[in-house]
Amino acid sequence: MRRFAGVGAAACAVGAAALLPTVTQSNYLIGIAVSACLFTVAAASLNLVYGYTGLLSFAQLAFWGIGGYCAALTVATFGGNFWQGLLLAAGLNGALALAVGYPALRLNRHAFVIVSLSFALLANLIARDWTELTRGPLGIPGLPAPTLFGFAFRGTATFYYLALTYAMLALGLLYAIASSQIGVTLRAIKQNEILAQSQGISGLGYKLLAFTVGAVLTAVAGGIFVFHLTIVDPLILDFYYMQTFLIMVIIGGAGSFWGVVVAGVLMSALPELLRFSADLRMVLYGAILVAAVLVMPDGVAGWLRRRRVERLRAALQ
Repeated sequence: MRRFAGVGAAACAVGAAALLPTVTQSNYLIGIAVSACLFTVAAASLNLVYGYTGLLSFAQLAFWGIGGYCAALTVATFGGNFWQGLLLAAGLNGALALAVGYPALRLNRHAFVIVSLSFALLANLIARDWTELTRGPLGIPGLPAPTLFGFAFRGTATFYYLALTYAMLALGLLYAIASSQIGVTLRAIKQNEILAQSQGISGLGYKLLAFTVGAVLTAVAGGIFVFHLTIVDPLILDFYYMQTFLIMVIIGGAGSFWGVVVAGVLMSALPELLRFSADLRMVLYGAILVAAVLVMPDGVAGWLRRRRVERLRAALQ
């Protein structure tokens, strides 16, 4: 019954989100909503790896940036279209996730963090220094509006529907994985991988699946995001994005699907609310994160879970 209630609430939220361009004509507000859709997908993908499997992966930043460059280069350099660029982003990042993940996931969790961080730093160096391909700090500006059957997603309001549609599809896939036997198995691996292996569960296979799915979904989100910006440059690989995704997971509650989705939507607007102090914006952002971790170490979802248990105990006494 609780699952049906959650799905019903999600359907109502999607319906309300679809009405946003009819409620406001502000490109600024709708632009924040576009970012919220794509950031939430990236955060939920990170949650699949970190929250469910227990693997802190900085490679999420690399997949986000490489996805953006793949989509942009397909259109600006290789003569393809936006949709082919997204397919290239998904395929290339899926292959990279397998190539990097297979050896890295055989290491212990601490070594995996170092490997994933090195991969993200390498992607940043390539974007900045391989000027023949990426144009370095100049980036690739003037990305055209995506088109589908002759319709151009030109303007913030129309592009918002593209981002919202992808967010619904990606989050639907992640929810299906998280609520299935795969999600239960990933939690078991996170809690005690040795015990899970004793029951015949291949920890490496499940972790590689989560890592690859997260990479593909994040890469496509990054590809859509750079077309929203109409430019891609090395700043797409700035650690600000990784910090944002990780904060969303921590605030929402690692391992909680709906908690991370709600936190993703809300936290996307927080940097904009803090623009009143450009110099201290990231300091305030970090202070809010520290305060939230101290008050709610398991995130909003964990706090709500504890409150529910406390009420149940009080009712039984």
